[in-house]
Amino acid sequence: MLCDICPRNCRVDRSEKKGFCGSFDTIKVARYSLHMWEEPCLSGDRGSGTVFFTGCNLKCRYCQNSDISFEAEKGRELSVPELHDIFLRLIDKGAHNINLVTPSHYVLKIAEALSIEKLPVPVVYNSGGYESVKSLKLLEGLVDIYLPDFKYAEKDLAKKLSYCEDYPEVALAALKEMRRQQPIDKFGENGIMEKGMIIRHLILPLHTKNSIKCLDIIKENFGNTLVSLMSQYTPKVHFEDMTELNRPITKREKLKVESYMLSLGLDGFTQSGKAATESFIPDFDVFDAT
Repeated sequence: MLCDICPRNCRVDRSEKKGFCGSFDTIKVARYSLHMWEEPCLSGDRGSGTVFFTGCNLKCRYCQNSDISFEAEKGRELSVPELHDIFLRLIDKGAHNINLVTPSHYVLKIAEALSIEKLPVPVVYNSGGYESVKSLKLLEGLVDIYLPDFKYAEKDLAKKLSYCEDYPEVALAALKEMRRQQPIDKFGENGIMEKGMIIRHLILPLHTKNSIKCLDIIKENFGNTLVSLMSQYTPKVHFEDMTELNRPITKREKLKVESYMLSLGLDGFTQSGKAATESFIPDFDVFDAT
């Protein structure tokens, strides 16, 4: 099958050759674990059951998980039943939810795994936001919580950093489909999220105008949808062409975007300044970290 799962539409036969995502069509997982560093309504007191997939359809130049998004050799190949078994293991360990991290390029097999049986905890679809609406429709009824990024409102920035000038309009269409599928945010015991959507946005150094434009678009299109404003940007490579990205964001940049978010009346989450550290990057040399 020529792959058109994501907006890259690279039309590669992934049974024989890797797509833009760097992956064949076999599921490859780099790590699964109980993760305590998601939003409080996802991690709770027992952790979010995160499954980190190898490869990515964005290839952001600053990616903090580049060890697995760029280096597709890491991880372990799994069958659909084996992926489902990982879900059950995480649930047995007490996971509040099953959190699928960077899943876009494996949508078909993920949908198959989720269709084996209804899981007793919510399923979280944790992606970069660069999604095909057609593929998202395959997840209807299978995903309870959408956790997409909305990275860029500026096309030039999207092109420079993630090689996708069309990111703003493609991601907006994807987020609208996610919200259509899960229109209401629902919380259970101890404030743990059961259904809904949280939109993440990472503040980049010297690009607060992009952040402000992103927040305007979110407010205009999604009203009071929860926003998770992230200040954890951590330089992992040295940039010659965009030297501003060789440092974390400043306190002033962080407060500027946070203040604007509050002025719009958007509710959600912010991070402490301590989040900008490599300690927030998981160890991808450990397959089972439960």
